[in-house]
Amino acid sequence: MKKSGQVVLSRRLQMLADMVTPGNSVADVGCDHAFLSIYLVQAGISPRVLAMDVRKGPLAAAREHITGSGLNTYIRLRLSDGLEQLGEGEAETIICAGMGGRLMARILTAGEAKARRMKELILQPQSELKEFRAFLRREGYRILAEDGTYEEGKYYFAVKAVYGGAVADPEKRQGEDVWPWKKRDEAQRQDIFDEYGELMLAGRHPVLKQYLLQRQEKIKGILEKLEAEDSPGRAKRASEFRRELEKLEGALTEFYGSVCQ
Repeated sequence: MKKSGQVVLSRRLQMLADMVTPGNSVADVGCDHAFLSIYLVQAGISPRVLAMDVRKGPLAAAREHITGSGLNTYIRLRLSDGLEQLGEGEAETIICAGMGGRLMARILTAGEAKARRMKELILQPQSELKEFRAFLRREGYRILAEDGTYEEGKYYFAVKAVYGGAVADPEKRQGEDVWPWKKRDEAQRQDIFDEYGELMLAGRHPVLKQYLLQRQEKIKGILEKLEAEDSPGRAKRASEFRRELEKLEGALTEFYGSVCQ
């Protein structure tokens, strides 16, 4: 979206732009219509952007928007399947958004050497976020920051990650004992951190709390309907939803101090 020649981003794209380290060159993977790429240059955040997409249609639209904004010198377009056509030294930051977590994991795996060289990866999976966080952890990426927003009836969560390096101590980073779950089994702790985001919980992020409360009400409604059903698999489904409810209510109680609004 443009306003008086300046791009105005949606909340989810603005969240990504705010996570970019100023001065870094950026590879915008899955650039779509290139509004984020244009904003990064217009706002003086990035000196140059490589806008990449696997589809010719979005790239054609991106070219039109970039030309209209007069930024052809600063933003280059490239047809690329993931990181395939990203050259060495062309970017310091990779932004990847607008796709599911499994696809994003495949992109990072296929372009592993390139992804690991980046100063930062800014990633916004649209689904499978728990599995994607676990993927990053297993592959040796360290999450530096997390953020979330709510827009048009949907929650969006993003992470900034880097490959390797010492894992920061969240308790020391926060300057207080923020981990009420630390006495629990390590597998339980890791499960909830993968599910909801260790740094989101540590910071008591308000959007995460909103999400947890909304999910809580949805699960309660589902359980009420299941109680009235007499169908195959009802007991198993109800048990799964009860386990999820217990986990998210534990997060609300132990990190936010409440299980209700």
